[in-house]
Amino acid sequence: MVENSGGGPGDGAAEVLDRPLPDGVRRRVVQIVSDGFGGLTVAELPSQLRQYARFAPNRRAKFAGNAMAAALETDPLFRQRIGEKLREAQSELAGALDSGSPPPAADPLDVAAAAYVLRPTGWVKLVTAAGEEALRADAERADEESRAELERLREELTQARDATRTETERLRTELDAAKKEAESLHRKLRAAHSDVKRGEAALRKLRAETDVARAEGQTQVSAAESESRRLKARLSEAEAALEATRKAAREGRSVEDMRVRLLLDTVLEATQGLRRELALPPVSVRPAETVDAVEPGRMTPKDIAARALSENDPAILDQLLALPQAHLVVDGYNVTKTGYPQMPLEKQRLRLLGQLSQLAAQTGAEVTCVFDGAELAAPVLLAPPRGVRVLFSKPGVTADELIRQLVRAEPPGRPVIVVSTDREVADGIAKAGARPVASAVLLKRLS
Repeated sequence: MVENSGGGPGDGAAEVLDRPLPDGVRRRVVQIVSDGFGGLTVAELPSQLRQYARFAPNRRAKFAGNAMAAALETDPLFRQRIGEKLREAQSELAGALDSGSPPPAADPLDVAAAAYVLRPTGWVKLVTAAGEEALRADAERADEESRAELERLREELTQARDATRTETERLRTELDAAKKEAESLHRKLRAAHSDVKRGEAALRKLRAETDVARAEGQTQVSAAESESRRLKARLSEAEAALEATRKAAREGRSVEDMRVRLLLDTVLEATQGLRRELALPPVSVRPAETVDAVEPGRMTPKDIAARALSENDPAILDQLLALPQAHLVVDGYNVTKTGYPQMPLEKQRLRLLGQLSQLAAQTGAEVTCVFDGAELAAPVLLAPPRGVRVLFSKPGVTADELIRQLVRAEPPGRPVIVVSTDREVADGIAKAGARPVASAVLLKRLS
């Protein structure tokens, strides 16, 4: 235990505090230690407190409070040094404690904290009394605060009651006014309801009259619309008949003129070609000389048969294309899928059209190439080659039907050659007067 101010062992060294140090006393003790802490050297401090030597007093009390309280309790030498600093700072209070009569006007917490550090005779009683006094003061302060709070609540309750009474009076006044207004509105509502009933009756009567007038009007409008539709239908039929008559007259004349002119050109060119081929004077020709027969010294029918061309000979195509005004119609995909089916359709078309362009330039014949439009996934962006007409069949129309339409459009007597291996196509165009040729013959000619 520590010594008293006289340097000898104090009479209170053997006293022991049998309860925890009151919080108020503990805070004052920590503050005393913090104040005396700065007057000690680092060597005079316990090892656990040396790390706080450079702290300011406030930060030291905040962060090292527990460590300083523990060191003060367990280290008598440190407590003695702090007591010496306390005696220097508060000598009057320290002397009063040593004499056993603390100042009556002193704060009990300060007296208890100083007694706890200096440990004079009876310090435990001083600390206990200070704790009880602090508790009593806290209780009195809490009681005063409770009384003040209770008084404040009473005042607030009184004010609330007054405000409630005032608000109730105001609401009662407003309620009376609202009741009067509601009664007035109810009277007005009954009057308006009566007006509405009278208005509804008048409206029903007016609606009935309107419905009758509307029905009569609709009947008249329906009759007028029926008559107007009948007249419009008759007018449309008349206009359509007139337009059809004009179109038929115009197209019939132009198509017929074209057909006659083309047939006439064919006959004339055939006649001129025949004249050049025979090279016979007109005056020397006799009908008997036109009879086909074998004269002495000439070729026999066996020799003539030997000169005939095979149906698979490409030369027969050249002979047909050499005829005046010859028109070559080609079944495109029939030829390409016969000759080079492994290629894509686009490349098939380009290859065939390029070869047909060369054939048209060599022979001077009219060339039309027909493709089936049903196999197209999108419109074909294709520039037809020079001398070749390229056609695709419309939806629902096959290439074979388009070829038959082309053959039927030609005038009788014009040489039309159709290239296709389709037997149905060949038979159909043969009946129409065209000359069928197998696709293989055209492929041989083109190669």
